[in-house]
Amino acid sequence: MAPPATERGLKSVVWQKIKATVFDDCKKEGEWKIMLLDEFTTKLLASCCKMTDLLAEGITVVENIYKNREPVRQMKALYFISPTSKDPQQQTSNELTKESVDISKWIKLPERKFSSVDCFLRDFASKSENKYKAAYIYFTDFCPDSLFNKIKASCSKSIRRCKEINISFIPLESQVYTLDVPDAFYYCYSPDPSNANGKDAIMEAMAEQIVTVCATLDENPGVRYKSKPLDNASKLAQLVEKKLENYYKIDEKSQIKGKTHSQLIIIDRGFDPVSTVLHELTFQAMAYDLLPIENDTYKYKTDGKEKEAILEEDDDLWVRIRHRHIAVVLEEIPKLMKEISSTKKATEGKTSLSALAQLMKKMPHFRKQITKQVVHLNLAEDCMSKFKPNIEKLCKSEQDLALGTDAEGQKVKDSMRVLLPVLLNKSHDNYDKIRAILLYIFSINGTTEENLDRLIQNVKIENESDMIRNWSYLGVPIVPPSQQSKPLRKDRSTEETFQLSRWTPFIKDILEDAIDNRLDSKEWPYCSQCPAVWNGSGAVSARQKPRTNYLEDRKNGSKLIIFVIGGITYSEMRCAYEVSQAHKSCEVIIGSTHVLTPRKLLDDIKMLNKPKDKVSFTKDE
Repeated sequence: MAPPATERGLKSVVWQKIKATVFDDCKKEGEWKIMLLDEFTTKLLASCCKMTDLLAEGITVVENIYKNREPVRQMKALYFISPTSKDPQQQTSNELTKESVDISKWIKLPERKFSSVDCFLRDFASKSENKYKAAYIYFTDFCPDSLFNKIKASCSKSIRRCKEINISFIPLESQVYTLDVPDAFYYCYSPDPSNANGKDAIMEAMAEQIVTVCATLDENPGVRYKSKPLDNASKLAQLVEKKLENYYKIDEKSQIKGKTHSQLIIIDRGFDPVSTVLHELTFQAMAYDLLPIENDTYKYKTDGKEKEAILEEDDDLWVRIRHRHIAVVLEEIPKLMKEISSTKKATEGKTSLSALAQLMKKMPHFRKQITKQVVHLNLAEDCMSKFKPNIEKLCKSEQDLALGTDAEGQKVKDSMRVLLPVLLNKSHDNYDKIRAILLYIFSINGTTEENLDRLIQNVKIENESDMIRNWSYLGVPIVPPSQQSKPLRKDRSTEETFQLSRWTPFIKDILEDAIDNRLDSKEWPYCSQCPAVWNGSGAVSARQKPRTNYLEDRKNGSKLIIFVIGGITYSEMRCAYEVSQAHKSCEVIIGSTHVLTPRKLLDDIKMLNKPKDKVSFTKDE
């Protein structure tokens, strides 16, 4: 049985807001409507509801707004669209074919030539040519006055509603969101000065989107950012703070909603390069790194047949095991299969009519459970088939380089000695060797040009050398060695870990320190006066509650919202859940421009010094 909607966190919050602001707003008893979606709203709805949910709201057909459609003049149409493109370069998308989510299965988006608003205006070009009886328009976020006036001048008599609902992000998981703007990585980190206008535009768009995340959560958080080495986080934080202030102005008195007991932390991607290239052995991160999973769809063979399964939160077994180490997963799934099998046999052994009736009722449930377990067992075994021949030995070297100590806790005296066996192993592909070289460079905080040239030539990766060199555009020391010391890490030597999974993503330190008020206010400054609970120093004024009541404040629903410019990893997503579980009085919501995997990131890094017309951007699936 899938988790109830109330347990799916952010997804549930988003669906309830859409239901209240869109469907309840235009719903009439017994009236059916056609719904028109663009690529962003298709993805948004697919992330938080099913087609059956839309049917329950009086939606009979879901259509792609870009497609030529036959008129249905006896029916009203509900347009749920983005007012403007979020991309400096308009992107095309044919990716929305996730089979489990019936909404996106109904709509396959062709190449986009017009904006969503253009398509709407085309549908109501003149009274005699109107495609529908009337229109209800709901924009995901702010609609510029110029566009609004254009709509008003063209077809105001056909419009029953025109509203902004302020949800301009994708709730990817119960505690994870994305803005679905992977091109932000290029615009924020490319050194090309001709991209300045594109960067400004995308920073403005991201700020607007982040404000809709806060608004959906009903939070006006204190905004803070990582101050060095780049200024992207600072600029974005200032924009978000300004837009939050504008958003929470109330009526003509311009009263501003006070800061809530939550904080929003904005970070540049270069804050933790190690976690982006390290082989992670927890189930979800490992699967997305090693296997060709597209659109969250895992393809596998069983009984000689090709099958597909969707890795999603409606699968309670996936939610239960996705953050566990692969060794634990491989032990747990067979145990669960045996339990179900023994339960089934116990039921089958009873021959009474009532027992048979119970068995008939339970059979679909048994089948569904076993199918899920077979899927995840196949997934785990496919991961291990990639892991055992090559990755296992690689992981030991990676962990030693990342931590600077071996499994026994002894300091690594010569990182090059750890790296060389990896580079000499012919079974490792170039991506794995590049990942190892990067970990070596990160471990010594940068290297010399001579040393880097030698490494690149020996491994024969001249054509891929920008996957290494271009990290400098993220503020990560590559050449020459940095004179600044690396940031100190928490001592986790007493924590129980697997030998090949000793590294802890940096984000976990940041989350824990933020919750415990231990972040340095110089390194992590606020854009404005922060809420008393999150004053950063732990000091309490006479007007504030004493420290003993600190956790009581947090139980009122404090949230720690994280935004990483340029992508987050699956291991960092896992940390958000782990810290929330350990600090039950504070929920961590983590998000980014998109979700990245090591290969995807290296490909993006390689393109940073290329002209933008040579770069293609792939949307989140």
